Parts: sequence; C-alpha cells; structure tokens
Amino acid sequence: MGLNDLFRKFAVKISIIVGSAWAFILALLIILLWASSGPAFGFSNTWQLFINTFTTIVTLLMVFLIQNTQNRDSKAQHIKLDELLRRMKGKTSDKFVNLEELPDEEIEKMQTQFRKIHERYTEELLKRAKKRNVAKKE
Repeated sequence: MGLNDLFRKFAVKISIIVGSAWAFILALLIILLWASSGPAFGFSNTWQLFINTFTTIVTLLMVFLIQNTQNRDSKAQHIKLDELLRRMKGKTSDKFVNLEELPDEEIEKMQTQFRKIHERYTEELLKRAKKRNVAKKE
C-alpha cells in the first residue's frame, strides 16, 4: 500500500470524524474550557498564544484533508458525468466528455455559447407565455 493510499484512507476517516456533530461539540468545549481558563492565567499573552497556535495548526492540517477529499469527489463526479454523456449516444456531443481538461479559453467560449442558448430559450418561453396570456384574455 502506497503513501497516497494511506493518506486517502486517513483523510476519509478524519473527514467523517471531523464532519460529525461530536467533533463540533468537542471543539466548542475546547473553546469554552480555554475561555474559562482565562482568569486563572490572567488573560496573558501565553494564554492567547496557545489558542492561536492550536487553531492555526488545526486549520492548516484541515486544509490539506479537505482539499484531498474535494479533489477525489470532483474526480468521481466528472467520471460519473462522463459516463452519463457516453451512454447517451446520439443525444449529446462527445466534446463534453473530459471538459475539465480543456484550456480556460475553450471553456469560456462554451460558457458564452450556452449563455446565448439560455437567453434564446428564455426569450422563447416569454413569447409563449405572452401568447397564452393573450389567448386566455380573448
């Protein structure tokens, strides 16, 4: 088992644990414990530095775990969408498979094309709605 597999399994387990209500409650308890200990430590710089350092370290580590799970989820979604497009023979264009691999300029061109299609579709719907309203009034 490689390092990537170990990290993937670790990231999945940690993301499940950290995403739970119990993790939120634990974090809340840690903050309340820290805040209530302030008077005992005289609200010193060391007391403040402790929570700042602790939260910074946790945040940094969580960024990597979240990014790992997001990357994996995104890849899985793309594969599923590609399979749906592939299965719809004659109904879709193959140019949409692996769309995420295209250069940004190509994606922008496609986005502009779809925006225009959407505008034409919206205009057509408005025309039809007006015709129905006119027909109902008569």
